[in-house]
Amino acid sequence: MLLCTAQQMRDLDSETINTLGLPGVVLMENAGRATVAAMAERYGELAAKKILILAGPGNNGGDGLVMARHLHQLGAQVTVCLLVADDAMQGDAAINLSFCRKLPIPFSAGLGALGPDINEYQILVDALFGTGLGREIGGDFARAISLMNESAAQVVAVDIPSGVDSDTGQIWGCGVQADLTCTYGLAKVGQVQYPGRELVGQLQVLDIGIPPQLVAEADIKNQLMNHESAKVLLPQRSATGHKGSHGHLAIVAGSVGMSGAATLTGRGALHGGAGLVSLLVPQRLQTIMAASCPEALTHGLSGLSGQALGAGDWPEIEVNLQGKDALVLGPGLGLAPETAELVNTTIGNSDLPLVLDADGLNNLDLSALKTRAARSSTILTPHPGEMARLLGVGTAEVQAKRLQLAQELATSQQVIVVLKGAGTVIAGPDGRLAINSSGNSGMGSGGMGDVLAGLIGALLAQGLDGFAAACLGAFLHGRAGDLLSENGQPWGYLASELAKKIPTAVGE
Repeated sequence: MLLCTAQQMRDLDSETINTLGLPGVVLMENAGRATVAAMAERYGELAAKKILILAGPGNNGGDGLVMARHLHQLGAQVTVCLLVADDAMQGDAAINLSFCRKLPIPFSAGLGALGPDINEYQILVDALFGTGLGREIGGDFARAISLMNESAAQVVAVDIPSGVDSDTGQIWGCGVQADLTCTYGLAKVGQVQYPGRELVGQLQVLDIGIPPQLVAEADIKNQLMNHESAKVLLPQRSATGHKGSHGHLAIVAGSVGMSGAATLTGRGALHGGAGLVSLLVPQRLQTIMAASCPEALTHGLSGLSGQALGAGDWPEIEVNLQGKDALVLGPGLGLAPETAELVNTTIGNSDLPLVLDADGLNNLDLSALKTRAARSSTILTPHPGEMARLLGVGTAEVQAKRLQLAQELATSQQVIVVLKGAGTVIAGPDGRLAINSSGNSGMGSGGMGDVLAGLIGALLAQGLDGFAAACLGAFLHGRAGDLLSENGQPWGYLASELAKKIPTAVGE
């Protein structure tokens, strides 16, 4: 599913109006009418239902006025609470206000006149602010939002819940908690990115008459990863396929005390469909790996007394990377200076598609990435804390600017960034951006990231390009967690359990 910014949506509206000659008042009519139809589909017969439309300035309020007229024609008991003076309405919104004023549609005499009567309405329509909001909400508008949120009525948001930033999902002081959001033309980035995503409720994308060719010509690079977009990325397999044709992934991971990271990365890769997996680990872990991940090949390296890997292991690792299709580097490696040297040596010298996770990121010298872009894809998989360390900023700043910072790191370093968390962000070196729709808070436990790294590595080994592997891996990983949650495990499940659900997610 494509995701647009507020400016991209304005441009599409403008192109439709100015290039094709479809008047803006027709687009507004289509939006209001389609929203009423969506309400009828969700809530059933609207005749005789008590519905209050809270309308603000601009086209969002105009959409609400169109809805008032159509609801009136359907026999609903509709009332409009207009939070601005009539002469503040301009353009197409003013035209629709004049229509409504000529009909027997009651208008509330300001917000104060509603009082406790707001609880008598079954449906409240939020038509206060649309996708262009860029300031803190206060005054009567903030009070209107509070009334909607405190009411027991169903709340329908016009285009986007008022208060949600269309481009980032951040909240401008306060925001409407909607049960249903009807958005127009295309879904918006802020509707699927937290915290805004929590306020959207059910999201419906409605056609208002913007031609598909204009959308195609707009070259919109943002997308939502869902079942439909994941399905087209799945690697195709021949009926005569075998382990040698499904990719061979190398995993450089583990240290004494963190052997589980290597095991879970291997399981993520095997359940992710890699034909062969080779675990390159400290010598003291080889027996553990052979027992905990028997389907993988294991290679023990002498390194730092066999307890962790160091720079001296590079020649042997280089030999073992021959004939492999992709590499995962980092889970559980530790932070010894010699390990950091190995990480950056491997990054600088390996030509394999690479997933850098955990201590691969913690030991990373960003300058080591500079020569890789021309040779092969590099995928960084930081959680917010690791992202903060990479960029030298606070974790709170990362969380407030997830989309922006992921995109900036990806383009500046020519890598793919998988910024983990609720609504995982995948940013490409060419400016592409994807937001993952799957996953749940039950996945917030140790080892989940190791499984994800192995899964993405397996998809790379099977021939997917870096951005596709990152997007598909994030979706399948989250969906595997959702399958556990749907089976009655809201939390407390393990990363190893999640890995076993990956094939089921693929099967869906």
